[in-house]
Amino acid sequence: MTFQKLRKLLAHYLKDIRWYTIVLAFFLYALSSWWLLDWADEEALTGWPNFLYFLVVTSSTVGYGDLSPATEAGRYVVSLFVIPVGLSLFALILGRAAAWVSNQWFKGVKGLKQLHLLNHILVIGWNGQRTLHLLNLLLRERQHAPDHQEIVLCVRAEIDNPMPDEIEFVRVESFNQDADMDKACIGDAAVIIIDNPDDDMTMTSALYANQRNPEGHILAYFHDESLARLLQKHCPNVECTPSVAVEMLAKSAFDPGSSLLHHDLLSVEEGQAQYSTRVPALPKPLSVGQVFRQMKARYDATLIGLADGGKHIELNPKSERLLNEGEKLYYIAVHRIGLIDWEAMYAE
Repeated sequence: MTFQKLRKLLAHYLKDIRWYTIVLAFFLYALSSWWLLDWADEEALTGWPNFLYFLVVTSSTVGYGDLSPATEAGRYVVSLFVIPVGLSLFALILGRAAAWVSNQWFKGVKGLKQLHLLNHILVIGWNGQRTLHLLNLLLRERQHAPDHQEIVLCVRAEIDNPMPDEIEFVRVESFNQDADMDKACIGDAAVIIIDNPDDDMTMTSALYANQRNPEGHILAYFHDESLARLLQKHCPNVECTPSVAVEMLAKSAFDPGSSLLHHDLLSVEEGQAQYSTRVPALPKPLSVGQVFRQMKARYDATLIGLADGGKHIELNPKSERLLNEGEKLYYIAVHRIGLIDWEAMYAE
């Protein structure tokens, strides 16, 4: 009974012991070992760096044997103090380190960790397989993107990280509380994607995200298009994506294959896909027609539209239209074009 009480007492003490206590204990152990070895006239073991080397390989039970006590007193010191005390401390340090690593992994999987990220992609909301598909698409798009942005999933649902080796994960109580959303670094995200099962929650989350990160690129998916219009009226910089399933049905009724065409343009897994790039400062005016012909000839890509600094997108722009610095150019290609040679666009 006494042994059981002692074991529980030691277990409780070792569980709550602090790192600075372990460091202090190791320092005292090293000092005591050196003093005892010096008392035993172990001159070969007390010099530097032999002492540190001997202490580490002995207390960790590696024991290479290239250094060992030469005196009888030294052997008693090593066998009764250096080895047993050092082994206990070594096991304690390894145990605590393993526990810390395990705890950090557990917190990451459970979404309990405070993240420290910048210019990442933040996905807010959980829709089961729909969200998993979205994450997979983001991961595939990232493979061809110039910047390797971290992807963070932020949820309220009682789930673990669905992709622990590929994305960061945060679980919160609310999508509009500073203490919770700071864990996901919402203020430093480059892109915020909001997709919840409930449109009302999407609306609240989008309003909060716009207030916390007005410079970020915010996208919100709505089932109800009227809510998307309402949000854009209050937050014109938020890109709202309504469901277009019904529109695709109507379009395909008169133009068979339209839904397949749009799916192919959006998919990153097969066929052609739609990408975009920013028009840089140009040495002289450049027309849509020039860019259209050169992109097709050099990159086998097709220019399909332009967007100015606002939300207006001009599809199939006129050939004589001139490009302006900062405009976004949309094109269709097999892969994203890594680096466009704009000087070559002037060639005819």
